[in-house]
Amino acid sequence: MTMDRVIMAQQGAPDVMQFETLELPDPGEGEVQIRQKAIGLNYMDVYQRSGHYPMPLPSPLGLEAAGEITGLGKGVAGLAVGDRVVYGGVLGAYATTRNAPAARVLKIPDGISDDVAAASLMKGMTAEYLLERTYKVKPGEKVLFFAASGGVGQIAGQWGKHLGAEMIGVTSGADNCGRALQMGYSHAIDRNSEDIAERVKEITGGAGVPVVYDSIGKATFETSIECLATYGMFVSFGATTGEAPAVAPSLLQHAGSLYFTRPTLANYVGPRADLEHSSARVFRMNLDGHVTVNINQRRPLSEVAAAHAELEAGSTTGSTIFVP
Repeated sequence: MTMDRVIMAQQGAPDVMQFETLELPDPGEGEVQIRQKAIGLNYMDVYQRSGHYPMPLPSPLGLEAAGEITGLGKGVAGLAVGDRVVYGGVLGAYATTRNAPAARVLKIPDGISDDVAAASLMKGMTAEYLLERTYKVKPGEKVLFFAASGGVGQIAGQWGKHLGAEMIGVTSGADNCGRALQMGYSHAIDRNSEDIAERVKEITGGAGVPVVYDSIGKATFETSIECLATYGMFVSFGATTGEAPAVAPSLLQHAGSLYFTRPTLANYVGPRADLEHSSARVFRMNLDGHVTVNINQRRPLSEVAAAHAELEAGSTTGSTIFVP
């Protein structure tokens, strides 16, 4: 069997991604072979392609996809040929077919399409660990979430609302603010025309919020600090504008005895039990109608470079999937 996949010989702009065709070997021990039906796009892909995260080269790309099992390696239990499956965090997802470690593969429940599974597994698990484990959001709390109209942001708005939180979303432009209000946010702040910290103070009666979820990084670091209440937690989970500056302990002290953390999905779903817990929460939230996944961009895999450029430019909303 042959496979077409994306490969890069160096890191850099989207045009470093090239296509190659090669023979796909039989699945090895502990592996399954998957014919891929839908491939997710995540900002982690941009970090890896651009060089923000160093990678051994040459390297495949892509971390998330859904499809059908077409072969089993030795020692694989609990999965069968014909199963619909999804995985996240396994490099090499930008491909038509592939072998993947069975330990990272999950069955897709009935009622969830391949497209939705590929568009929402990693983004949904990110929302799950942020809102339920990094900082356990409680009913009635006001929560500030940056990039509210993006894939993670749209899921997080709905998830937080289901938990009983009053979600405050930061996005850009009137249209995106309107979308955020449809996605669970009680308040939408336009970063292009409003002072974020001032609006947060207005919404909270001057108290600030107990937690900020900031995926922007360098450009919003000081604003996030300003928005926090005493004892608040700054959750930095991305760096689309570059890394946040080093945090001096005295800054946290003088700003209100704050907490600062930089979590990553890989740790929170590393053990198989945690992966199963997080993915089950994502599937349940979807099946129960608490979270709707908006797939606002569908592209053939051949347009991967254009999709990366759009994501980096901040011109997409919701989730993007590739069709192999």
